[in-house]
Amino acid sequence: MEPTKRHPLKKPVVPKTRKSVRIFWRLFLGGLGAFILVIILAMFGVFGKMPSLKQLENPTMLQSSEVFAADGTLMGKYYRERGNRSNVSYKDISKHVINALIATEDERFYNHAGIDVQATARAVVLFGREGGGSTITQQLAKTLLGQGSKNLVARVIEKFKEYIIAIRLERNFTKEEITALYLNAVSYSDNVYGIRNASRTFFSKEPDRLDPNEASVLVGMLKGNTIYNPRNRQKAAFERKNVVLGQMEKNGYLSPVEVAKYKATPIPLNYHKMDENTGYAPYFREVLKDELKEALEGLENPEGEPYDIYNDGLKVYTTINTQMQQYAEEAITQQMPVLQRSLNAQRNVKTGSVWKDHENVLLAAMKASERWRNEKEEGLSDEEIQKSFKIKVPMKVFAWNAKRQKDTTMTPYDSIRYHRQMMQAGFMVMDPTTGEVKAWVGGIDFKTFKFDHANINTKRQVGSSIKPFLYAQAMEERGFTPESSIPNQAQYFEGNGWVPASKKCLGVQPNVSMAGALAHSLNCASAYLMKQVGPAQFSSFLERINIPTKVEAYPSNALGAVDLSLYEMMWGFSIFGGGGFSSKPYFISRIEDRNGNVIKRFDHGANRKEAISEVTAYNMTRMLEGPVTRGTAAGLMQQLGASEMGGKTGTTNDNADAWFFGFSPQLLAGVWVGCDDRFIRIESAQGYGGTAARPIWQTFFQKVYSDKKLGIFRDATFPRPADLNNQLINGDVESIIGEDIPNAEGEDVGSGNASDYSLDTTSEYIPPESQVPVDENAPKPKLKKDSTKAPKIGEGDPAAVPEDKKEKKGFLRGIFKGKKEKDGEKPPGNQ
Repeated sequence: MEPTKRHPLKKPVVPKTRKSVRIFWRLFLGGLGAFILVIILAMFGVFGKMPSLKQLENPTMLQSSEVFAADGTLMGKYYRERGNRSNVSYKDISKHVINALIATEDERFYNHAGIDVQATARAVVLFGREGGGSTITQQLAKTLLGQGSKNLVARVIEKFKEYIIAIRLERNFTKEEITALYLNAVSYSDNVYGIRNASRTFFSKEPDRLDPNEASVLVGMLKGNTIYNPRNRQKAAFERKNVVLGQMEKNGYLSPVEVAKYKATPIPLNYHKMDENTGYAPYFREVLKDELKEALEGLENPEGEPYDIYNDGLKVYTTINTQMQQYAEEAITQQMPVLQRSLNAQRNVKTGSVWKDHENVLLAAMKASERWRNEKEEGLSDEEIQKSFKIKVPMKVFAWNAKRQKDTTMTPYDSIRYHRQMMQAGFMVMDPTTGEVKAWVGGIDFKTFKFDHANINTKRQVGSSIKPFLYAQAMEERGFTPESSIPNQAQYFEGNGWVPASKKCLGVQPNVSMAGALAHSLNCASAYLMKQVGPAQFSSFLERINIPTKVEAYPSNALGAVDLSLYEMMWGFSIFGGGGFSSKPYFISRIEDRNGNVIKRFDHGANRKEAISEVTAYNMTRMLEGPVTRGTAAGLMQQLGASEMGGKTGTTNDNADAWFFGFSPQLLAGVWVGCDDRFIRIESAQGYGGTAARPIWQTFFQKVYSDKKLGIFRDATFPRPADLNNQLINGDVESIIGEDIPNAEGEDVGSGNASDYSLDTTSEYIPPESQVPVDENAPKPKLKKDSTKAPKIGEGDPAAVPEDKKEKKGFLRGIFKGKKEKDGEKPPGNQ
């Protein structure tokens, strides 16, 4: 039989691969390739910058900067929401918080190397119906990277980045360090970041003191910090707390008896959230921001970027004295309600006629309000919005009571008018020699009125408070002495007319001593001195004593017809108590980074410049006793029992502004009182600077003198210049002033009776605005003389892990390797 012949074109039959298998391998290999590609691209920062190994070993999470007073008291913080945290180490966190976190968020935390494959697979298969697959380490990576896109594709890419960072975190940190990092980083309810702030905010205690009930509330928030907020969603928070407690029982951290007890226990909320309105000296802390930005200009943080006061965890040490700050605020709260009652009783305020021809002010305030902006965004017309401002609604408004607010019903339009009719004040205290600012009050209530009246940029007409500068120049450059006899007559200036314009003292008037003219604030005598000095020369003198504002050369400047700030006036007045040196007010002693390294130190000596001779300065301090003994602030020095002090009142046209500046050998303080709108004023007050502003200054000094711990002494005297006795005032200043001058026209004349300056002490006590911003039991930093370190808040934080606790591997080698046990230490298991 012949063999079968093959057809020459026929190929051997090869078994065909199933189509489905081919598709599978294509998808698998394609997916694997895509996965590797995405990983490589992520590694090289294509999808956004990845933190380096060094940054992971020493992560610098956003951290609030803290402001400290001179005694180390925490005054407040600067932060954006995510940066408001104070880190704590693992050992300073209650074990109940740790256990609740592990039991609820990552049961296999101690058994995986950053990624829980089982939980991830379950989440993928069940589409997240039984929870996500992210481990605590992955959640930390997400927080450190600031991720959480709503876009699906972007979120998938973010997940890959989180996988990479999670594994690298596990390679370089212990489980304890990762836990502490996580709790310090995450957000709790009410935009509170970090376990310490959360513990303080919701329970007013440190995190190491939290019990299982409290710990389960905080951990429960992490699932949904809005839904499970115990402040306003008590039922949901309570139920979530009990779920967490159930997980703690399931994982063996609590017994059934304990869980039953805590489940039946209500949430022991003790809520106190710190914000920009709380803490010490809120007006001061706001102006400090600008000073810090200037001080840090050109400096870089360890990452090579400009310092950010909101995120870099700086520690700012200031010159503020917390006790003086409290006394300053108390002095404001004692006087301002009295003045407000006087203004409210005024006919034009009661009838509303004070606003006649000023409706444009109210319209501008309406358009600047949040209500207007919100309604504008909703599409309402201007006419519709204005109508809504005339509809009565329930609201809270500022009031002079212990809570500094009251509930009422009024139209938004009336509320704007009500608040603009509030009398305001600015008060500043400093050391006249060094320039150190001791207290700063920018207004009557920072929560309601943010405008700072002590700020260098807030300028008002200064009135007669400018006269001491003119008198000092006349003594320094024109040979005048306190005994010099000067005419009390209006003066004519070519091209400017009569000064004062009222021409009250035209004709023959008796001469007065220079000391008497200053004591009684005689305008015509001051005009005469301006003519001797010269308007241009006086403007130059103000520049010489370092008044920053350029003052145009007008004869009326002799009467204070110029706008300057409280800050500038304090700078100017420092030449008297400072022995002829002009001392710029300053309030930062040093700035440290988050690790306590000094970034910048401030030397007060650089702020001092000689402006007038020591003899002129001393003679002016003696001559300024006149206003506080016999003049426009008569009896002040005697009532305080001070051996020596000086002072000067100031009042502007129609009582729009009241000023008082006074100083002892150790302390200088200045006060401004008025309304933000100059057409609103107390019309009936005589001697406005003496009756409105002086009582604040006097009350403050009474408190300071009575507090022996402050070291401000009644018997302190101004140092006499050596070997220049022949040029000094000798004897009693009052004898130089002479008899009281009838009908003295100075705008600042006061009656001199002590009763005129008595405060109303029968009203409700209103506490100072400054309050301790944190738990009073928290330790204060210990300060050392001349060389101080910031308190190591969070010392031992995971952000500064010791070298011997880390494994430092190469950039690529350490990416996907599991974490080795250190020195034979076995990670704790989840029993």
